[in-house]
Amino acid sequence: MKILMVCLGNICRSPLAEGIMRHLADAQGLNWQVDSAGTGNYHIGKKPDHRSIKVAKAHGIDISAQQARQFSVADFDSFDVIAVMDEQNYRDVMRLAENDSQREKVRLLIKNEIVPDPYYDDALFAPVYDLIEKNCVSLLAELKTQNR
Repeated sequence: MKILMVCLGNICRSPLAEGIMRHLADAQGLNWQVDSAGTGNYHIGKKPDHRSIKVAKAHGIDISAQQARQFSVADFDSFDVIAVMDEQNYRDVMRLAENDSQREKVRLLIKNEIVPDPYYDDALFAPVYDLIEKNCVSLLAELKTQNR
């Protein structure tokens, strides 16, 4: 299973989601590939936001080696699931899809809800971590069931 987590800049939410999902999959002995990307090109090559690194580390997950990259059309062919953090980024990814097969891979991480962007509010990083973790657990269980 190959999963791509997507947010706007690939420094706050999607790096957390990548780290959490990889951690959960590894803990269950799953040989899954997890990556993240941003729809924007603001932070290409940069490490995750220091607050994301800190909150992940507090939960025993090291995301400090990740580097931001921009989502590309080639990601549709490279990943089985593309989990997006909010509706605007969902629309941006869907605009790049060239066919129904690609569109079927894209979903919000949380159905009918968004993962708020914590970038402008330090107090949001811990709750955003918890929200992402809860929904990564659900996504992992769903994908394991589908792959049986």
